[in-house]
Amino acid sequence: MILSRLRNPAIGLALGRVAIGTMAVTAPRTGARLFQLDPTANPQLSYMTRLFGSREILLGVATLVSSGNAQRGLVAAGIAVDAGDALAALDSAQAGELKPSTGVLLAVPAVAAIVCGAVGVATLGRTPAETLDEPA
Repeated sequence: MILSRLRNPAIGLALGRVAIGTMAVTAPRTGARLFQLDPTANPQLSYMTRLFGSREILLGVATLVSSGNAQRGLVAAGIAVDAGDALAALDSAQAGELKPSTGVLLAVPAVAAIVCGAVGVATLGRTPAETLDEPA
């Protein structure tokens, strides 16, 4: 049961949210640099990074401890948040607030999270055999 849950991309995504969120809250300057942002030039960035981190921890933990429709709803909420993150990254790059390469660097994992969430929400609560038995 536990192994089949861990195989679901939505569960892996939730674990990733907790890990990234914890890093963002506990080491916001490191987190900002990981995302190619400059916390030295913008000291307020640590505050914004902690906001991001607390959101990620909440979404991740809530997804992990929930089940059924509640869990699917939380994954869907995460998909919406990730879509907003991707759009914000691309918009900021287009507006010249981020280097284009940084905008892409920030958008790609958000789009990957959308895909993982969508696949995960479609298969949450189903056994691997049920997923494989579906007609193509």
